[in-house]
Amino acid sequence: MQFRRCEDVAETKSWTVICPCCEAAIVVDAQTGVIISHEEKAKPLASFEEMAKEMENRKKLREQVFSQELGSVKDRERLLEEKFKEAMKKAEKDKGGPYRNPLDFD
Repeated sequence: MQFRRCEDVAETKSWTVICPCCEAAIVVDAQTGVIISHEEKAKPLASFEEMAKEMENRKKLREQVFSQELGSVKDRERLLEEKFKEAMKKAEKDKGGPYRNPLDFD
């Protein structure tokens, strides 16, 4: 471990700090504490086979989500049709009497 003298530390214009979470290098101005620059740690490149497998997994997920949404739209159409038929039956049943405005019930 290397120790610096107090004079060397006071003369330092900036500090380089390594983030413990993402291991990014952050350069901070010693006087103001403002971040001067930020450099992320280089990520290792995946192999071609891994990237092809990831693309295939994403394709399967897209198809699954699409079929699920398509099924819910079809089911929604069926539910709306049933609600409409029920409303029509209710309207036919109540057709005999005169219309009464709900705001007139005082």
